[in-house]
Amino acid sequence: QVQLVESGGGLVQVGGSLRLSCAASGRTFSSYAMGWFRQAPGKEREFVAAISWSGDNTNYADSVKGRFTISRDNAKNTVYLQMNSLKPEDTAVYYCARDRVYGSRWFPPREYSYWGQGTQVTVSS
Repeated sequence: QVQLVESGGGLVQVGGSLRLSCAASGRTFSSYAMGWFRQAPGKEREFVAAISWSGDNTNYADSVKGRFTISRDNAKNTVYLQMNSLKPEDTAVYYCARDRVYGSRWFPPREYSYWGQGTQVTVSS
């Protein structure tokens, strides 16, 4: 069973920065693309960013392009989301997720099979 554990959320002022981490269990982390999603109160969960299993390819939602950066350290089984220039509309619970397909050639992933429990990010004005 794969476990994904997010950390790094918190309260930050407008324009501030946070770095989220997602630690994954298992020995095959480096063979799966990973993604970050978020869900604000009363809204549906939305895609934020994804990174290929090799780290060579990334993909972002238009709302975060130029402000957020996804990265991964396969030696540490961890994926990161660096969030800069935060806005109140970035307030949400952030989730990391793992691609359903091992070593997939398709990017970004079509389907995610494992999800973390989420970490709250609140941006205050």
